[in-house]
Amino acid sequence: MSIINKKSILFDYIQIIVGATFVGLAFNIFLLPSRIAAGGVSGISTILYELFEYNPAYVQWLINIPLIILGLVLAGKEFSAKTIVGTFFVPFVIFITAGIDVHIENPLLSSIYGGIMLGIGLGIVYRGNGSTGGTALIAQLLKKYTGISSGFSQLIVDGVVVVTSAFVFNFELALYALMSIYVTSKVIDFVQLQTSPTKLVLIITEYPEKIQTIIQNEIDRGLTKVKSTGGFSNNEKTMIFCVVEQSEAVYLKKLLQTAEPTSFVIFLNASEILGSGFSKAKVHELNK
Repeated sequence: MSIINKKSILFDYIQIIVGATFVGLAFNIFLLPSRIAAGGVSGISTILYELFEYNPAYVQWLINIPLIILGLVLAGKEFSAKTIVGTFFVPFVIFITAGIDVHIENPLLSSIYGGIMLGIGLGIVYRGNGSTGGTALIAQLLKKYTGISSGFSQLIVDGVVVVTSAFVFNFELALYALMSIYVTSKVIDFVQLQTSPTKLVLIITEYPEKIQTIIQNEIDRGLTKVKSTGGFSNNEKTMIFCVVEQSEAVYLKKLLQTAEPTSFVIFLNASEILGSGFSKAKVHELNK
């Protein structure tokens, strides 16, 4: 195994541990004190804590054992090894931070901020190609075999737990739990796909060389040119594709408005960029 691969695997495990820590803290600080069963094994442990005062850490460890076996059978050894790490660390963090009391009992605040912290944690874990066990593992398997996003998978599998919490607690807390799950699902996708920092710029112009000079000289980005025809005028034009950072998009907009105001420009959110050539470092390396 090469040094690069070893570093990549090590970084995956670091992400899983960091993400699992966020998940455990979200449970102890926000969700459990406000009795918000925001889906998954953590939601089940919240319900059992309310009914029987069972230790949530022990409950999560016990429930995850058969699910880890399921992961070993269906997800492969590497994925399951990472799942075991995440599965161990979440209840471990819950156990060692059980005494934390920050006096946040407002269910609205707890559902929002708990959902954000939980989503950050799960998103980091998923970026490390791991899982925190429980229904998060089921969500990952759904993603693997159906192709739907991790956030939407999590939303589906957590619904049953929320319905149960409506009977154990009350309907209002169940609604707060749904809010928390929704926030979590959006944050998971944001952390995984990093939707906001990059923009896809589409420029339709009759002066492609001028636009190309602006993009390459002013913001140091690559581009792709496609010949196109105007649907109304039937004139030959050029469509330019370019991916830029958020701050670069603002600067490029000002440049185009000043230097080439006749061009038709569209800015779109780019959810994920794959392949070499996007980062400046890669572009420079390719030109060496």
